[in-house]
Amino acid sequence: MSSTPTSSSAFNFKPLLISNMVCSMTMMAFIAVLGPIASVVGLAPWQAGTIATAGGVLWMATARLWGQRSDHHGRRTVLLQGVNGFLLSNLAMCALLILSLQFMPSSVLIFLGMLLARSVTGAFYATIPTVGQALVADNVQPAQRTATLAALGAANAAGLVLGPALAASLTHHSLAAPLYLIAVLPVIASFMLWRYLPKQAAQAHASRAAVALHDPRLRGPMTVAFVAMLCVAIAQITIGFFAIDQLRLNPTEAAQAAGTSLTLVGIGLILTQIAVRQLNWPPKKLIRTGAVIGVLGFASAAISLSTGMLATSFLVVSVGTGCIFPAFAALASNAVEPHEQGAAAGSIGAAQGFGMVVGPIAGTLLYSLSPSVPYFFAALLLGVIAISRI
Repeated sequence: MSSTPTSSSAFNFKPLLISNMVCSMTMMAFIAVLGPIASVVGLAPWQAGTIATAGGVLWMATARLWGQRSDHHGRRTVLLQGVNGFLLSNLAMCALLILSLQFMPSSVLIFLGMLLARSVTGAFYATIPTVGQALVADNVQPAQRTATLAALGAANAAGLVLGPALAASLTHHSLAAPLYLIAVLPVIASFMLWRYLPKQAAQAHASRAAVALHDPRLRGPMTVAFVAMLCVAIAQITIGFFAIDQLRLNPTEAAQAAGTSLTLVGIGLILTQIAVRQLNWPPKKLIRTGAVIGVLGFASAAISLSTGMLATSFLVVSVGTGCIFPAFAALASNAVEPHEQGAAAGSIGAAQGFGMVVGPIAGTLLYSLSPSVPYFFAALLLGVIAISRI
C-alpha cells in the first residue's frame, strides 16, 4: 500500500542533503587514510579491515532500531541524536589516532580503541540514511519520492568522491592532517540540521506494532537493497587485486587504477541520480533498467584487459546502481503505512548493511577461484533481479 505524506507543506530538504554529503565525506575520508595510518602505528592489515567492517556491522544491527525510534519520537529529534552521537564518537576516534601517531602506544590498545570507536560511529551513522528516507516519505508524495531519494543519493555519492580526495590532498602535510578534517566535518552536519531542518510534531504511533523485518511487503525492496550493496562491496574489495593479477600492474599502478575506477564510480552515481530526478520513472522500471546496465558493466569488467576498459566498465556499473539505489528505497516507502516509514527505512538499511558485510567475504572467496569470477557472479545476481518479480 502506498502511504501518503503527513505534511502537505513545502519541506526544506537542503539541510538533509548537506548533512548526507558531509557525513559520507567523513566516513570515506577515514577509510582512505586508515591503511597508511594502520601501517605506521603497527596494525596488521586484518586489524585495519576489521575496524573498517565494524562500522558496517553496527550500521546493519542498529538501522531498524533508529527507524522505529524515529516513528515514535519524531524524525528531527532522532536525527539530531544520531548526528551528534556520530560527531562525538568520530571525534574520539580521530583523537585516539592523532595521539597514537604522536606517542605510539601498544598496537593492541590502538586496535581495541579503534574497534570500539568505529563500531559506535557506525551505529550512530545508521540514523542518517534511515531517518532521512523516512523524512522523505513523510513529506513527499509517492510519485515524487524516487526523485527526492535520488537527490539524497547524489549528495551521498558526492561525499564518496570528495572525502577521499580531500583526505589525500591533506596527507601531503602529514598523516594526522586528514584526521583534523574528519573530526570537524560532522560539526557542519550537526549545525545544519539543528539550525535549518524544519521542526515537525512527532506522530502518535507508539501503540501500533512496528513493521516486521520479514514483512512480505518489504521482501522485494530488501532483496534488491542487499544484492545491490553486495555487488558494490564485491567490486570495492576485489578491484585492486584484479588490477594486479589480471591487468599485470605493479601495486602502485594497481592502486592508481583502482582509485581512478572508484572515482569514476562516484561521479557516475552523482550524474545518474541527478538524471533519475528528471526521468520520473516508477521504481520497478528503474530497478530493472539499472540491473540490466549493471549486468553489462560487471560482465565487461570481468573480461577487461586494460585499465581504460576496467574504469569504463565500472562507470557503466555506477550508472546501473545509480538507478537502483533510490528506486528500492522508494519502493519500500510506497509499500507501507505512514506510521511504519521509519521501521521500513531501517529494514532497508539493515539489508544494505548486510550486503556490506557479506560482500567483502564473498568477493575474496570467489576471487580465489579466478579474478573474473566475482564480477560474473555480480552480473548473475543483477540479471536475476532484472527478470524477477519485485
